[in-house]
Amino acid sequence: MDDQPPVVQPNNSPVEPVEKDQKHKKPIGFNFWQGFSTVLAAAFIVATLFTLWTPGSLVESSLEARLPLVLDADPLEGDNLAENIPDSEIEGDWERIGIVAGHYGHDSGAVCPNGVTEVELNLKIATIVQKMLADMDFEVDLLQEFDPRLWGYQAAVLVSIHLDSCEYINDLATGFKVATALAAQDLPASQKLARCLSDRYGEVTGLPYHAGSVTPDMTYYHAFSEVDPKTPAAIIEAGFMNLDFQFITEETETVAEGIVAGILCFLDKDLDQPNQAP
Repeated sequence: MDDQPPVVQPNNSPVEPVEKDQKHKKPIGFNFWQGFSTVLAAAFIVATLFTLWTPGSLVESSLEARLPLVLDADPLEGDNLAENIPDSEIEGDWERIGIVAGHYGHDSGAVCPNGVTEVELNLKIATIVQKMLADMDFEVDLLQEFDPRLWGYQAAVLVSIHLDSCEYINDLATGFKVATALAAQDLPASQKLARCLSDRYGEVTGLPYHAGSVTPDMTYYHAFSEVDPKTPAAIIEAGFMNLDFQFITEETETVAEGIVAGILCFLDKDLDQPNQAP
């Protein structure tokens, strides 16, 4: 007979007959190591392409890449750094020098017990510096502390002249210090300016360098962020108005000569024999 009785399992449950052409397929399992290898290969290709595409200037022009040039340089190690800076990079397109008389046009600055103010001494020094440089055929701007011309100011160099406290601090509170903008666009030029001012001012005046009193007011001096980024700028505290008061007031021209000598050094126009203080 064509009709076949249903197959009965031991539990008496009927089972449907299996078609002859039905195929039993084995499930395909997931291979973990093949997938992991594929992901690694893709990541390697992407990383390689990114490395080839990334411009080197993103690293080489960063502040972190250039900072060792400043930190490793010896401020008094000679003119090796200067020899690597072309005149065009130092002077730019400008034949001008800016001199800021500290506190001038703003406030008195430090006031001594005898009534002498910092601003009057700063202005006297700055005026002599301006005249000396003008006599050498430089264009020189005498600027106030917050002069509107400082915004975007373009010059071969800008120097702001200040003096330190009238108060007695200790017997070591004598001498000068210099600061330039660490975030300057041209750090080698900024470092050269600091070295030239420090070296020549010390030679001419005989005053010691007082590094321990460099303050954030100097390193973050407002004019550094106001002038054109290509204008090298520095601030000099030319002496303490306590222990150095007599020298500053009686040898004011010598103080000015020291600043001028530092500027000329930076511009590669050094005087042959700077005047030495007694």
